[in-house]
Amino acid sequence: MSQSDSTFPILPQILADGAERYWQRFQTACEQQAVSEPAISEAMKSSLLRAFALSDFVAENLIKDPAWALQVIDGELQQAGPACYQQWLAPQISQCGGDERQVQQVLRVARRQQMTLIAWRDLLHIAPIEQTLARLSQFADALVSQALAWAYQQLTTQFGTPMGRQSGQPQPMLVLGMGKLGGGELNFSSDIDLIFAFPENGETQGARRSLDNQQFFTKLGQKLINLLAQSTADGFVYRVDMRLRPFGDSGPLVMSFAALEDYYQEQGREWERYAMVKARILGPRGRYHQELEGLLRPFIYRRYIDFSAIDSLRQMKAMISREVRRRSQLSNIKLGAGGIREIEFIVQVWQLIRGGRMPELQSHGLLETLALLGEHGLLNAADSETLRRAYLFLRRSEQMIQAIGDQQTQMLPDGDVDQLRLAHVLGYASYAQYFDALILHTDAVHEVFASVIGEEEERKEEVDDCYIELWQHDFELDELEGILTECGVAESKSQRLAKLLRDFRLQCQQRSMGNRGRETLSKLMPGLLQRVVQGDSPELLFERVTQVLTKILTRTAYLELLLENPGTLDQLCRLCAASPWIAEQLSRFPILLDELIDPAHLYQPPSPTQYREELREFVLRIPEDDLEQQMEALRQFKQIQQLRIAASDIAGALPLMKVSDHLTALAEALMEQVVGMAWQQMTLRYGLPSGLADNSYAFAVVGYGKMGGIELGYGSDLDLVFLHQAPAGHTQGEKSLTNQQFYLKLGQRIIHLCATRTPSGVLYEIDMRLRPSGASGLMVSHIDAFADYQAKEAWTWEHQALVRSRVVYGDSQLADDFAQVRANVLQRSREQGTLAEDVAKMRAKMYGHLNKGNAELYDLKQDTGGIVDIEFLAQYLVLAYSQQYPALSVWSDNVRIFETLAEEGIVSAELSKQLIAAYCRLRDKNHRLALQQLPGLLPVDGWQALRQQVREAWLSYLPEYLTLSESS
Repeated sequence: MSQSDSTFPILPQILADGAERYWQRFQTACEQQAVSEPAISEAMKSSLLRAFALSDFVAENLIKDPAWALQVIDGELQQAGPACYQQWLAPQISQCGGDERQVQQVLRVARRQQMTLIAWRDLLHIAPIEQTLARLSQFADALVSQALAWAYQQLTTQFGTPMGRQSGQPQPMLVLGMGKLGGGELNFSSDIDLIFAFPENGETQGARRSLDNQQFFTKLGQKLINLLAQSTADGFVYRVDMRLRPFGDSGPLVMSFAALEDYYQEQGREWERYAMVKARILGPRGRYHQELEGLLRPFIYRRYIDFSAIDSLRQMKAMISREVRRRSQLSNIKLGAGGIREIEFIVQVWQLIRGGRMPELQSHGLLETLALLGEHGLLNAADSETLRRAYLFLRRSEQMIQAIGDQQTQMLPDGDVDQLRLAHVLGYASYAQYFDALILHTDAVHEVFASVIGEEEERKEEVDDCYIELWQHDFELDELEGILTECGVAESKSQRLAKLLRDFRLQCQQRSMGNRGRETLSKLMPGLLQRVVQGDSPELLFERVTQVLTKILTRTAYLELLLENPGTLDQLCRLCAASPWIAEQLSRFPILLDELIDPAHLYQPPSPTQYREELREFVLRIPEDDLEQQMEALRQFKQIQQLRIAASDIAGALPLMKVSDHLTALAEALMEQVVGMAWQQMTLRYGLPSGLADNSYAFAVVGYGKMGGIELGYGSDLDLVFLHQAPAGHTQGEKSLTNQQFYLKLGQRIIHLCATRTPSGVLYEIDMRLRPSGASGLMVSHIDAFADYQAKEAWTWEHQALVRSRVVYGDSQLADDFAQVRANVLQRSREQGTLAEDVAKMRAKMYGHLNKGNAELYDLKQDTGGIVDIEFLAQYLVLAYSQQYPALSVWSDNVRIFETLAEEGIVSAELSKQLIAAYCRLRDKNHRLALQQLPGLLPVDGWQALRQQVREAWLSYLPEYLTLSESS
């Protein structure tokens, strides 16, 4: 292929060959579609081949529509401006009438054509990067605005025009574009972050069926999202992310101005201020634009100089840096050190600090604001220019990476072809040259970032020479033992430690770590050895810590994290010394090391009521269609929070009952997220079940056992039962199912999301054997069928299990109905002799199969006088006396059951306290053993008095258990 355009470097041969193949396909497409090729000059062909070489997305779209492609090649299609996009789209959509599928097709074809044209101009350097970013944003603005206008017209025809209750004026829905869309700097393949708002409450007028404004605008928002985000044969327009709205996924889809103002004044967070800096109302300006902007401004920009923003931004950057390591995305030009995000932070921190006093800084565009920062001396001229040049370089790189295949990514490409494409568009002869230039830019940006935002200063520590010598010299075992003894290690432990040290050094020598990794490890190990030797059990601590290090030897970023943050190394040693379970977790999931950086954060887990909100924020930026990343995020969140709970547990900040409260609340938050994910996936595929009320799933998850009793431990499985309350009918999607089939598949999907093993393990093992008819029963039961089974078929042991059950997630109506079914079953009249015999037989069966105790060892859980005895006694008393004392059927946890038994006079206050104390002591000891990865078996001495108390309580109510107790 000849090269006639001297403004570009010559295409590498591998790219030229790919372009030639696309050229052959283009000519074939012209022939097949009877498109006559006009005279294409050599220069025009050169441009076409260059575009073919650089982007599969552009090539495929030009080949798909060769007649339109020839107009592009000939330069007939000029790049439209903001107004032109609106004018170009409006008549096309108006011709669709009320046909939603036709509107979707128009939007998608328009997107494909205009994105191809924008990419063409960008790849061939016809348009500067600033114009490309602006045009992408303006085109998105037009697509959203025109789709909104059509949807609004359709709904007003059906339901009437929404009117303000106070003003009496027609109400529009305003759409806030967030992020790069709001800033007029949209990515080529970005999703769009939106927030919906309407001025005031009221109801629709002018149609037979009226809705209140909240309902109308919720339907309007849903229809707009469907127009843009639904995948059809023509693809989609944009992935729409609504998670930046107040309360995120759990909040209403659209809010009135008054509700928005209340939220941001009372609950708005620092990260939401940061996000709102770029918020821009899309579409032509109207009468309510100024009101909404004025409402938001006081939240974003403070009247005083707000230096508190620096610390908040620093914490956000640390969180993002941890996320980059967590996802192994160290080659991310957006999130990595010196990347696009750091430039955005620098600019936006000054906007938050000074924007209230300097209104000119309240702009949406980064480059415009960056120039103003230089003019006002907030950044020096050299730094301002450094950031400007780097930003343009990085954004052009980002555009190219995404334009290759229309993929939303900021990762540097791995393949040779795509690396050459990137280098070529940026003007470099090789990828190595491009990468060198990239490093120069990112290093310069990070230097400015550190000076403006700041990072924690490194703490230098003194390490004795003997520990440096211990690691750096290859001593024989006896020499190592002698040195360790001189360092203060007891002779009884130095032999074991010396062998562990030698074995670990040999292992490190055999691993492919690279020079940087070996250098980091050589600096890290002396400090680690100094800490180990000062511990009570240095050999155990070294074994546990090196179990973690072994997993990260080839991940230099984590070794550097420990080296550069001595406090993190301190916490690693402290936690590993306290619990081998924690050491195992850290070794299995090294991402947890990030959580050790800030002890104040590590040892203060959220309150049980905060897990839902923290989880929502954790998954906020993960694309909704990226199931793999969503599943990973759930597992990582669980591991992080369990580590924080365990750290607080070990430190004595959380007593046992509080630990269980936290672990149970964490599981409930995760279950809510999982059900939401499963519901979304199922309804996208099969449609909504018919007959449901608005925003209702008609579905509930019932927790049994430890989940139901609010007694989860660190490794607990979840005993669950799924219920639904949907009427008979079918789903409303193209792939229609009966409602019952839908809920069965929903249950299967929930189990899949929980139990599938990903790189971060499983979320929870799910045990469904307590559902009606056990393993042979339906995965999901209708509440009426569940009630009928419990009343007519369930065994006594199933009613015992029902005592420790409660709805852990579900619609309020279904939760109330389950509570009523549970109360009805527990309050049934029972013949106490038969009940006592059934309970005792089940207890004897469990004892025979599960007890591991003997004459010397006491099984804390299964032995006589153990945990299960107390649980069975509570269950027996609830079943025996709930008809007479309905308050007994309220609680599902044993402590409150025994308290209620005392309040009702069934057991004495003294016995209630004794059983609660025994139960808590046994659980606490079992819990401590689990943290040490030890079985729940202890010498019988020291437990005789407690066991006797429990046995006597048993015999007071269940003489049928006498045979078992005597046999033990």
